[in-house]
Amino acid sequence: MTEPHPPKPQARADKVSLWQYMRLFRRDILSAQPARLYRAWMAEFRTPFFRSYMINDPDLIRYVLNESPDAFPKSDRIGAGLRPLLGDSVFLTNGDVWKRQRRIIDPAFEGGRLRDAFPGILAAGQAGAERMTPGSDFQEIEAITSHIAADVIFRTLFSIPIEDETATQVFAAFRDYQRSQPILNLAAFLPGPKWMPRFFRRGTKQTAREIRRLITRLTEDRLTLIATGDAPDDLATKILTTKDPKTDQTFTLSEMVDQVAIFFLAGHETSASALAWTLYLLAQYPNWQDKAAAEAADFDGSFAGLSTLKQTRDIFREALRLYPPVPMMVREATKDEVFRKRAVKPGAQVVLSPWHLQRHTRIWTDPDGFDPGRWQDDANKQCIRDAYLPFSSGPRVCIGAGFAMIEGVVLLAALLKAYRFEPDPARIPVPAAHLTVRSQNGIWLRFARR
Repeated sequence: MTEPHPPKPQARADKVSLWQYMRLFRRDILSAQPARLYRAWMAEFRTPFFRSYMINDPDLIRYVLNESPDAFPKSDRIGAGLRPLLGDSVFLTNGDVWKRQRRIIDPAFEGGRLRDAFPGILAAGQAGAERMTPGSDFQEIEAITSHIAADVIFRTLFSIPIEDETATQVFAAFRDYQRSQPILNLAAFLPGPKWMPRFFRRGTKQTAREIRRLITRLTEDRLTLIATGDAPDDLATKILTTKDPKTDQTFTLSEMVDQVAIFFLAGHETSASALAWTLYLLAQYPNWQDKAAAEAADFDGSFAGLSTLKQTRDIFREALRLYPPVPMMVREATKDEVFRKRAVKPGAQVVLSPWHLQRHTRIWTDPDGFDPGRWQDDANKQCIRDAYLPFSSGPRVCIGAGFAMIEGVVLLAALLKAYRFEPDPARIPVPAAHLTVRSQNGIWLRFARR
């Protein structure tokens, strides 16, 4: 008997008015989209102010992300909604500013530095497993994975555990911010950044200010330790002391606060989402859970030992395919283009949707099915190259992609070594896009010690 597919949002009808779409969009981006996007190579969406084109054609995606990235900068229709928290972080900037930021940040995430970050990731996973309280009741797992993912960030960035007073305050503030700020603000439909503030939900900007105040405190403390020679050799120290090879300048305090904000948002939010959905999938498919648990039992806890967690890695990849934490990315055309014989004018929004691309019915075999075995099947190599985009691609590929893959595998191993997970049949999670892909009503699992 074929196992049921994991849940996905119910797509809307193909024909709705702009205002109906905006109402659906504000509630959840994913369910606001029509079902035809799962099979379309390109779709055009018109508003009174601009045109938007979603592209699922692999050749077009390569052109936008890899071959002509400077011609398609990040759209500020995304950026304006997140700028109160992220400022001018590397996630939002374009052009020379972005290139300078990457020259300073990239060395912190090179291969050797990932080895240095590994002990902090492992310690956070083990501490998270120890904090969990098994029992007969179902528990909301996203809250647990958020706590563990935040612990990873604080241990690897600032060498402090989540129990640190400031770390605890930052985590609590981010928890409030996550639900108040959608991935796209409704102002994305309207012309000009001046419209943006009208649509922030109550408290969102105040919470962003509080988060930045706390991050400023952590960064100032680290700068003091660097000046006295007492700073630990972690990611914060590496980034704060790295000079731009072109200008010989380091980040200012304000610039570093911007970067820490995106490291926490990207590293905490996306990892928490990915880990929660992976645990749900493993609870739904106990045969795969048993395979990963067997690997976890044999894992020696070393960086070199990560190579033994092969099926765990494939399970995590498959979870990222089905539930990419960042479901959509938006670029802006800066010159006249022709996409699939259709004119694309400057100012048009170009939407790349890992959510639709990674479930595309013309590309993937059984696109909605959970099958980690596909990652070792040579027949899937082409679709993986063409249509797997959880970390973007090209020059703007996620800085922390390698970090995230190690983190996901290590945390899964730590949790599966300790617990067996079961789903709640009465509460099936429905994916929805907030800052990341979360469940509308949480992900409820029961876990017992192995």
